[in-house]
Amino acid sequence: FLVAWGYWLSILATLAALAVAFVGYLDPFFPRLVRDPATSALLAIATVWILIGVNASGVKSAGRMQVATTVIKIVPLLVVGIAGLAAFRADRFAIPAEHRGDLGTLGHSVASVMTLTLWAFLGLESATIPASRVREPERTIPRATVLGTLIAAGIYVVSTAGVMSAVPAESLASSTAPFADAARSLFGEPVALLVAAGAAISCFGALNGWTLLVGQFPLAVAEDGLFPRLFRRLSRRLLPVPGMLFSGVLSTALVAANYTRGLVALFTFFILLATLATLIPYSFCSMAVFVLAGPGERKKAAPRAGLALVAALAFVYSLVAIGGAGMESVYWGFLLLLSGLPVYVWVQRQHAVEAG
Repeated sequence: FLVAWGYWLSILATLAALAVAFVGYLDPFFPRLVRDPATSALLAIATVWILIGVNASGVKSAGRMQVATTVIKIVPLLVVGIAGLAAFRADRFAIPAEHRGDLGTLGHSVASVMTLTLWAFLGLESATIPASRVREPERTIPRATVLGTLIAAGIYVVSTAGVMSAVPAESLASSTAPFADAARSLFGEPVALLVAAGAAISCFGALNGWTLLVGQFPLAVAEDGLFPRLFRRLSRRLLPVPGMLFSGVLSTALVAANYTRGLVALFTFFILLATLATLIPYSFCSMAVFVLAGPGERKKAAPRAGLALVAALAFVYSLVAIGGAGMESVYWGFLLLLSGLPVYVWVQRQHAVEAG
């Protein structure tokens, strides 16, 4: 239950983070609206609910939007990344003075970056959720997961390095639209506006995909008997609307409770919270690998040793990344994890009633 609850919390925080990022990329077009904390929070909340409405209308509508936004978002990422690397500035990759110091300071900075970077890869495991609706899932899902991760990693490295080369670190630290700022530095204002629009569409598309997941995941967990029966209910179009609605309400509450931070701080807080909530299930799963890789008649010693090593490294990585999330994120994560206990009791009571 804690694994499922923690993962759902990460999806909720990711929804909030992507909505905030989408609003941030509207800054070049509507600066007065975006720079007001209350208005930007309302825009983020409205974006979440618009996409919940789209996904509740049917998977085909959401799927078409996802394909279109995926194509649109890759182009500006690669253009800015390649152009930034072409105008390479080695001095902009130097470690800022405040992060140099002793090994302890550097180690904490590295751990924090590990946590922030991991957020970009969250969701790679979600390909397993619709396994019952995929052809040859035992072959298709592993291939899609590995290839998708490698392709995404390549795009991330190129685009991020390009932005770091184009924009000074002190400017990036406070930027709500880093790709637009990089394009402005490289190409001028008109291209910056195009890139900002592309980045906004990218955030919107990613948010659309995660909105689809917030309904499917509670449904899958409820079918396993770990979430309340309420989440098993489907609409006339066979869509898990209760999960979408509950997720929308909780994501709205997260944004509303923290809107005074400002967009950059709010986005950072949500991605740290989302990553922390995911690292808890990751930690459990890495230990589960030891059980799966245990002695057995059909299991050879070499594969078992390899799996055990990977599991151990994954567990250590999870612990370091949890530490890198910072005290505030750990505090919020702990409270949100404990908030699932009443739900667990509710589910157990339902099972007791069913058992008579």
